[in-house]
Amino acid sequence: MVNSSEKFLIDANTLMTASRFFYAYDLIPSFWGIFEEKIKAGNIVLLDMVKAEIDKGQDELKQWVSERKHEFQVCNHVDSEIIPKYAEVIQYIQECGFYNEKGLNDWARNEVADPWLIAAAAAKGYKLITFEQSAGPLNVKNKCGRVKIPDVAKHFNVEVHTLYHMMRQLKMKI
Repeated sequence: MVNSSEKFLIDANTLMTASRFFYAYDLIPSFWGIFEEKIKAGNIVLLDMVKAEIDKGQDELKQWVSERKHEFQVCNHVDSEIIPKYAEVIQYIQECGFYNEKGLNDWARNEVADPWLIAAAAAKGYKLITFEQSAGPLNVKNKCGRVKIPDVAKHFNVEVHTLYHMMRQLKMKI
C-alpha cells in the first residue's frame, strides 16, 4: 500500500544516474512520465542545493528539471528546522571519531549537499533516496576520509534507500 503522505528527498546522484545510465529519455520515456506524476502528487522533494547541482550541468536532466521547476516541491536548505539539524550533523562528523580531517573538511564545504540532505530528511521526516553506499564498518582506529550519506544518516534515524525502493513504494511501474 502506498502512503500518499510519504515524501522522498532525492540526492543528485539518483537523478543523474537514472538519466545517464538506467532510464535514458529516448529509450524509457515512461519512467520520466511516471516520475513526473509522483512529483505532481507531492511525493518527491528536491533540496535547493541538489537542484543547483543539476542546474550546473549541460544535459537533458538539467532541461527536464528546468521544464518542471514549478512542479517540484523544493526544500530550502536554510529552513529554520533544518539549520540546527545541519549543525548536529557536522558536530557528529567532528566528534564521532570515525572520520579524519579530510572527511570533515570535504563535508563542511558550502556547496556540499550531503550533510544538508541528512539534516533536511531528519528535520522533515523525509526518506532519503541515493545510490551512495556505506563506507562499510567504521573504526576509530582507522579513520575514514570519505564520509558517506548512509553511515551518517543511520545515526540520525534517517531512512536511506535506492531509487528502486522508492519506485516500489510509489508503485512506479514502467
